[in-house]
Formats: sequence, structure tokens, C-alpha cells
Amino acid sequence: MAKNRKNESVAVRFGPALKAFIICLIIGGAAVGYVWQKSQIDQLGRQVTQRESQLLELNSQNKKLRDHLATLRSPAQLTVRVQKLNLGLIVPPPNQVYQLPEPVNRSVAERVPVNANPVSSRAGLAMH
Repeated sequence: MAKNRKNESVAVRFGPALKAFIICLIIGGAAVGYVWQKSQIDQLGRQVTQRESQLLELNSQNKKLRDHLATLRSPAQLTVRVQKLNLGLIVPPPNQVYQLPEPVNRSVAERVPVNANPVSSRAGLAMH
């Protein structure tokens, strides 16, 4: 007996077409996602190389500026600058120079508590 298509439901007729459409949609979406992800990776790679070259340039500029600052801080350069500006500054005599001892790093257990008065506990520095 021949089947009558008029008696079949619509879901049975369009079911395989709907499945094929959904499968094509999933595959197409995965392909678009793959291409997008690859372009993002490529863009990030270009950004990394650009930032690395910028970092090298900034490091070079920092070195030049550090060297220039060291030159400006040198005693010879300071003497020339003082003479150029007519400031009248001279090196102080040795009896006017006070040598301060370097601070010693102490362990945490030896440190003075916050509420203690460290000035009065040191000999010769009491300020009363």
C-alpha cells in the first residue's frame, strides 16, 4: 500500500531539513569562531612586537637620561654651573662638615616599639 504524504505530520517532513540546517549552522559558526580567534591571535602578536620595540626604545631613552643626569650631578659639572651662575658657593672647611654614621639594619626583634621614645634612649642625643 502506498503511503499518503497528506497524512504525514509537518514535523516528519521538515525534520531532516531542520537537522541539516542546524548542523550547517553549527559548522559555520565554528568556522567563523575559528577565523575570528586566529585574527585575534595575529593582532595580539603584532601588538606584542610593537610594545617590545617601544620598550627597547624607552629603555634606551632611560639610559641616555640616566647618563645625562649623572653628568649633571658630577662635582665638576656642579662647579662649572655654580661659577656660571655666580652663586658664590664654596666647599666648606673640614671643621664645618659633620660625618654621620651609616644606619645599621637591625632585626625585627631588636627594633624599638612604636610607642617608645628612641631619642631619649640614645646616649648624647637626649633633647630635654
